[in-house]
Amino acid sequence: MITLAATLIGCCAKKPHYESVNDYPVKQGSLSEMTYSPEATIFSVWSPNADSVYLNLYADATTVEPLQTLVMCRQKDGSWTKTVKGDLNGQFYTFRVVEPSSRWTLHETPGIFAKAVGVNGRRAAIIDWATTNPEGWENDVRPAFAGAKDAIIYEMHHRDMTIHATSGVQNKGKFIGWTEHGTKTAEGLATGIDHLVELGVTHVQILPSYDYGSVDETRLSDNKYNWGYDPVNYNAPDGGYSTNPYDPATRVREMKQMIQALHKAGIRVILDVVYNHTFNVENSNFTQTCPDYFYRLHENGDLGNASGCGNETASERAMMRKFIIESCRYWIEEYHMDGFRFDLMGIHDVETMNQVRAMLDSIDPSLLLYGEGWAAGGPLYPGDELAMKANMQKLPGIGAFCDDMRDALRGPFSDNNKGAFLIGEKGHEESIKFGLVGCIEHPEVDMSQVNYSKKAWTAQPTQCISYVSCHDDMMLTDRLKANKKLKAGELQRLSKLAQTAVLTSQGMPFLWCGEEIARDKKGVHNSYCSPDDINAIDWSLKAANLDLFAYYQGLIAMRKAHPAFHMGDAELVRANLHFLPAPAGVVAYQLNGEAVGDEWKSIVVILNSQLSAISIQLPEGEYHVAVADGKCPAVPQGLLKGSAKVAAQSAMVLYAI
Repeated sequence: MITLAATLIGCCAKKPHYESVNDYPVKQGSLSEMTYSPEATIFSVWSPNADSVYLNLYADATTVEPLQTLVMCRQKDGSWTKTVKGDLNGQFYTFRVVEPSSRWTLHETPGIFAKAVGVNGRRAAIIDWATTNPEGWENDVRPAFAGAKDAIIYEMHHRDMTIHATSGVQNKGKFIGWTEHGTKTAEGLATGIDHLVELGVTHVQILPSYDYGSVDETRLSDNKYNWGYDPVNYNAPDGGYSTNPYDPATRVREMKQMIQALHKAGIRVILDVVYNHTFNVENSNFTQTCPDYFYRLHENGDLGNASGCGNETASERAMMRKFIIESCRYWIEEYHMDGFRFDLMGIHDVETMNQVRAMLDSIDPSLLLYGEGWAAGGPLYPGDELAMKANMQKLPGIGAFCDDMRDALRGPFSDNNKGAFLIGEKGHEESIKFGLVGCIEHPEVDMSQVNYSKKAWTAQPTQCISYVSCHDDMMLTDRLKANKKLKAGELQRLSKLAQTAVLTSQGMPFLWCGEEIARDKKGVHNSYCSPDDINAIDWSLKAANLDLFAYYQGLIAMRKAHPAFHMGDAELVRANLHFLPAPAGVVAYQLNGEAVGDEWKSIVVILNSQLSAISIQLPEGEYHVAVADGKCPAVPQGLLKGSAKVAAQSAMVLYAI
């Protein structure tokens, strides 16, 4: 110990005095905590208030005793560094921060920016990153994509999509399950990645795929399920989706293989990120590295809880902001991610989100950025400075989910049994109109009648995520069954009606995996830890609901082919989307396609939730029928002029050329 103490005194500067955590210096350069080469490995960890920091090197992820314990040296920017000569490839490391004044018991930690970890994420790994790239990775490119106005997003969970016996996928529930082409149902219908290609979506949004805390990776045979909204190591893939959770390089390589396969299939990949809270606080890498800095606290020291998960992070603090930005940059540069969905984005401050957007723009402006424009509780930060839905006009190039149209279509999130427009309930028309224009200011939308928002909250329609269900909600199928006793064929009719609204809206349409084949979750709302028999997609549903799948497929193809459905500009929408007179329970509007170079010069969309057919007066001209009677494309029929008869509980799309 004498030698250790002498070394500590000799290599470290005197500890500065800080009045509060707000006075901590910002680390210069990258937050990367380990830089490997065969000659030497450089370690660096930020902990400005520590009395000392030790580096532990281990032979593997589980051995109790370290190979060596080394003293790290304090730097002026609050970081501690150590260079270890020799080839450390294959070893593992942790940091141990000594800060006697902390109210927390401090243990070993892999740091806040571990890029590769061992089983259950307790130790960071030293690996040669060149070995993690799959063959041809250097040639991986993002599929061609002009920008947000052209996006069609498909949210999915790795396990849900492939774990069921009917999936035909060999590597069920794993990253590389997405590299398998030719997988089919017993009926010979495509599943997995081929299904996505058939459907025609532009992006998949994968639920959190970094290392999370609720599943024991040493007991994966227990088949424990979780969505992953309990972050531990934000920058390392989770071992549960890898074929070998004990091998850090395998995790990385297989996740890259997944992204590479999706890119080759023409599909971009969005990562769901959860920077707003951690799995716990006491044992989090944030606390174990720099106690009390990364979280918002009440004046008495109690934790804020805007996440509803026991804590909320302090994005406004310089190093938390730097962490979020660098983490996103890392996922783009190392894994070729194509965008991010921010969980509970409303907890984060506006400035941080705008800086994330600026960073994405510096790399590729077509990268998507959006999130939940709300929090689960009241954040400990001024509301007008948070990335809430109401503040989206302060967040150019960033989107938020539109609960206005969602709940107007199927009923409120807070009451699973209450229906709305889809079951014929009147009074939701203005909320649907608001969603159809992309939540921009529009002179023909009566904002006083919109269910939640009383003023426009987007500056551009591409800031609006149009959807009817997502992961932390009932499936649309379950919701409709809860709303009313469905008659034969009614489930499909109402599903088609709902998605016609979503896929003809001016916002970015968003689908939850399995909606297109009438998947259900047996009525479970928040199935984050429900077993596979609740969450897994039964792919035999595709054959049973092939007509529904074909309708979704047709709507997506129609949207892609016709720019009038995704103008991408508020002024264009205001000038070229006009609502038509319609009775209660019906929404009808006309698009001027000619203004945006659409071969369909005039387009009429009619959404009829009534239990009987209705007639709608058409604008001047002769109209072809593109969608009708639950068919997309519609069964061929003659030209319509003067009026159109729309079947009960259905949509009609017409066009003039």
